[in-house]
Amino acid sequence: MYSYGTFGRRLRLRRLNRTPDQRLFVVPLDHSITIGPVTPNGGLNSLVRTISANGADAIVLHKGTLRQVDHAVFADTALIVHLNASTVHASDPDAKYLVASVEEAVSAGADAVSVHVNIGSPAESQQVADLATVARDCDRWSVPLLAMMYPRGPQIDSGDADLIVHAATVATDLGADFVKLPLPTRLDEVTDIVARCPVPALFAGGARREGGEGVVGHVRTVMRAGAAGVAIGRNIFQSTDVAATTRAVAAAVHENKDTTPRLDRLAMEPVGG
Repeated sequence: MYSYGTFGRRLRLRRLNRTPDQRLFVVPLDHSITIGPVTPNGGLNSLVRTISANGADAIVLHKGTLRQVDHAVFADTALIVHLNASTVHASDPDAKYLVASVEEAVSAGADAVSVHVNIGSPAESQQVADLATVARDCDRWSVPLLAMMYPRGPQIDSGDADLIVHAATVATDLGADFVKLPLPTRLDEVTDIVARCPVPALFAGGARREGGEGVVGHVRTVMRAGAAGVAIGRNIFQSTDVAATTRAVAAAVHENKDTTPRLDRLAMEPVGG
């Protein structure tokens, strides 16, 4: 039987994976609830426009943030709406909680949604349950799900490759289409993690690196190990040259992709600063 649900999910996945190599460069900008504004003086629209124009495939934002951003930016860049959050000021910053729904994301025009889960945290049970709920709603609304899975909590070795694979397996078993994972302590274990991960694996940018060359070297190492892509936030939006760093990372992810800046997007009038 023909399924419009399957059609809708495939259509959105096609928007995410629009390049022939099927690799994905995601820039998460969902940090604002956790740590505060990611740009000074309300300049989020300019930041998003620059990231989009210089080669990012998708950008992660919270639902309310979309009011500050020109929708035209997403003509050629996929939108992922993040559904849960926490702040660094909480008694347990690792306890993520839902702040938006799949239905709200669909209404906002999202191509996908994302959820962050900390495996091993004291609040793990609620986060895993929330992931399952979101996955069910993604099936209902035909929306791809990016699960950001981190081994994180008391007595947890966040760089342990087996724990990272376990976290990815949890996401896959509950319905995630692709996962964002932290780097293992030993980078030579990335290949093994990718091989054992049932769905496409994107790797986080890791610790803040000074200078674009360190970021690009990291990305090349991960991609050569077989990763489906990267999801890099701080090393992009905290870069001294966001445009150049974004272009360099895009080139490292998509070796043959034209990363010439899209001047039409750079020239758009700002919205909300």
